[in-house]
Amino acid sequence: MAIVVISFTNLFAQENKLYNPVANAAADIDTAIKKAAVENKFVLIQAGGNWCSWCLEFARLGKSDRQLDSAINSSFVWYHLNYSKENTNEALFAKYGYAQRFGFPVFIILDGKGQRIHTQSSEYLEDGKKSYDQKKVLTFLEQWSPKALAPATYTKQ
Repeated sequence: MAIVVISFTNLFAQENKLYNPVANAAADIDTAIKKAAVENKFVLIQAGGNWCSWCLEFARLGKSDRQLDSAINSSFVWYHLNYSKENTNEALFAKYGYAQRFGFPVFIILDGKGQRIHTQSSEYLEDGKKSYDQKKVLTFLEQWSPKALAPATYTKQ
């Protein structure tokens, strides 16, 4: 009986974590790309791990701040790409230009075809204290949104 309880507890703890080291991240990202294409969005990959307090803080802020939550949900499919001692997702980080060089979290933006269009160090989004600057994050999200990169946004009507 104790084994069942422990297994259930571990499964429950695993499901409540932001990053999943056992996920098939390549398949998950392919699914996110397909969803983004259908919804005219981009994919916002937040790479990091459950060990990273700055990663957890960005996710907290992104969900709790109404403007940020709205900006993310209206323009992006948000995916948390694990990087940990259990799984470094080496092939994916190589595919996306070794984004781990910027530290964590690091943001990788893919278009609806899966092409990497931007990599962003989170350092420039911090508030200088223990969180992120809401205005800097909002600007980042707006500047890399599908609308911002759509040619129609800049053509004369």
